[in-house]
Amino acid sequence: MPELPEVESVRRGVDEWTAGTTITGAEVADPRILGTTSQRRIDPSAVSGFVSAVTGAHILGTERRGKFMWLSLGEGTASSAELGILVHLGMSGQLRIHTPGEEIHRHTRAILHLDSERELRFVDQRIFGHIGVQPLVHGYGRLVPASAVHIAADPLEPAFDPERVVAELAKKRTAIKAALLDQTLISGIGNIYADEALFRAGVHPLAVPARTRKSRLVEVLESATKVMSDALAVGGTSFDALYVNVNGESGYFDRALLVYGRGGQECVRCGTEIVKITVGGRGTHFCPNCQKPPRYR
Repeated sequence: MPELPEVESVRRGVDEWTAGTTITGAEVADPRILGTTSQRRIDPSAVSGFVSAVTGAHILGTERRGKFMWLSLGEGTASSAELGILVHLGMSGQLRIHTPGEEIHRHTRAILHLDSERELRFVDQRIFGHIGVQPLVHGYGRLVPASAVHIAADPLEPAFDPERVVAELAKKRTAIKAALLDQTLISGIGNIYADEALFRAGVHPLAVPARTRKSRLVEVLESATKVMSDALAVGGTSFDALYVNVNGESGYFDRALLVYGRGGQECVRCGTEIVKITVGGRGTHFCPNCQKPPRYR
C-alpha cells in the first residue's frame, strides 16, 4: 500500500500537470472504481453523476493528507474550494498523465480530459483504489474530503502538532508499531516506514507507548518524519511495477531500507539477524540487538 512518500510523489506530479486546467470531459470505463472495496455494487446513475459533476470544473490544485489525495475544484484558491475529486490509490492504483492519442492501458478505469490537451488516467489493476467527488469540510485545520475528516494531520503538513501527537501517543497501551499505524493519531505512516522509524530510533515494535519515556517517543516521531522525507526525496519505495509516479517512473528508496523486508538478513549496524514477527496482523521487522525488548516492572 502506498504510504505518505509515495502518495506525495504522485500528488506533486499530478499538481504540476493539472493545476489551473479545466476538465472538459470524463470517462468511467469500470464503474467499480467509483466505490470502495466494501461497496462494489455501483448504482448505474453513479457514472453519469460523476461525469456531470467534474465536467467543466476548474482544478485549483492537488492536495494530500496522509495517504489521501484529492483535486480541489472551484474558483479562487484551494483554501476556498467546496468540492474535491478524492483519489485513493489502494494497492495498485496509478494516476498517469497522457496525451489523447496515446494507447490506453487495459487496466485504465477512468479518464479526465483536460483543456491542456492532456488526460489524467486512473489505472488500477486490482481495483482496490477508488475515485469520487466529495464535499470538502474542515478537519484538523484545513479543508479535506468529507470521508477523510477523521484522518489526523501528517508530519509533513503545517497543521501537524508533534507535541500533541506525542501526548496522545503516550496514552496508548497497545504496541507502538500498531499505534504508529493509527491514522486518527498520525497519518501517512504505513508498515514500511513504521518499521524503519522504530529501527532508527532504537525502539522495539512491541514497546508500549504509555510505559515508554516521552523522549523515546519524540525520537520515534522524529525518525518517522526523517525517513519519510528521505524516501520522498527519491520518489518513494517501489517493490514492483504497480507503484509509479505520473510519468511511469518508480521510486528507489527500497535500496535504503534498513530492516523492512530484510528478515533473516544481517543488521546493517551490528550484524545480528533481522527478525520478522506479526504485530497487529502486520509483518514487522526489527533487530533484536539494536531494538532491545521492553522491560517493565
